Amino acid sequence: MLISEKKRNMPRVNRGEFLIKPFLKRNNFRASFQIISTIFPIISIWLIIYHITNQPFSLLIKGFLLIPSIVLLTLFSSRTFSLMHDCGHNSLFTTRKLNRFFGFLLGLVNGIPQKSWSIDHAFHHRNNGNWEIYKGPVDVLSLEDYESLTKREQIFYKVSRNWMMLFPGGFFYLVLKPRLGLVIIIFNLIKDISKETFIKIKNRQISQLLIINSRVKPPFSDYGDNFGELSELITNNIVVIIGWIFMCKWLGLVFFLSFYSIVLTLSAAILVCVFFVQHNYENAYAKNTKNWDLIDGAILGSSNLDIPNWLNWFLADISFHSIHHLSERIPNYNLRACHKANIHLLQQSKFLKLRDFYNCFKYIIWDNKNEKLIPIS
Repeated sequence: MLISEKKRNMPRVNRGEFLIKPFLKRNNFRASFQIISTIFPIISIWLIIYHITNQPFSLLIKGFLLIPSIVLLTLFSSRTFSLMHDCGHNSLFTTRKLNRFFGFLLGLVNGIPQKSWSIDHAFHHRNNGNWEIYKGPVDVLSLEDYESLTKREQIFYKVSRNWMMLFPGGFFYLVLKPRLGLVIIIFNLIKDISKETFIKIKNRQISQLLIINSRVKPPFSDYGDNFGELSELITNNIVVIIGWIFMCKWLGLVFFLSFYSIVLTLSAAILVCVFFVQHNYENAYAKNTKNWDLIDGAILGSSNLDIPNWLNWFLADISFHSIHHLSERIPNYNLRACHKANIHLLQQSKFLKLRDFYNCFKYIIWDNKNEKLIPIS
């Protein structure tokens, strides 16, 4: 009998069997140390970069010396995003205010508004494994929808979900998307308010004209559901762009923008890749709404990554993903211990090594009749 078949025939595990409560305790000292041990190295690396660029070395030598800085900044950027992710779950610090404050600051490092991102991410947690509602990190098509595409559209779909698209996709996700989102939202809002001001002002209260909803959201963006999200998007962009201007004056326009873009592209590629393989893989839990269960979605629809400890540190232990989905309120500094305490209950969960990642990118079709992810033939 295949391993996957054995797992399917194992008795169902209930949430009450897991030991969760002792690991829910948050610690402001540990959280602060995590912030400090992430932000200070980033500042130090940029200072080193400044000194390298101002040395009378040849371009070849400077390029060679800057490679370690790219690698380290990419990894620390990934850790920054992972800590921001914890703040979005209100699991890093003990209070919501501290999580919101530091989540916003961490979002500035990668140029992404934390509030809007965390709301969108919470939707993923509420529906993980229900592929009728949530189509995974790359919005996969059902088999029926894929077969209804033209040949050219099918080719485009396959290319757009190829692992190589992690890099342009990463650049768009962190560098372009928050900026384009703001521009389009403001443009649509002004157009919408102007239209209604002239046409419907007599029949409406002015306050109703200022409601932000899906009518002003760009089609690709998670931003703009309400004024809280819009105000953070504006603030984030203002601070980020001011920071970019300062860095351009300090390091030079071309150098900073190219260097920073490389770092964010690589960092986003890592994050999107990790997110993808933790939900798209062979025999992943992929139910319709009527057959879906939240607990099964956490245990069977979230893979755990068997990767080196040093890489886990840069990802803030998000590799222990089944436990994280079982209770997103567990802070990252308790995830490993909680995972180990409940390892006997995770026998049905998927465990992936780095060498397994490539194979996961085949699973970009949801067979809605058989309720499973399948590769494109």
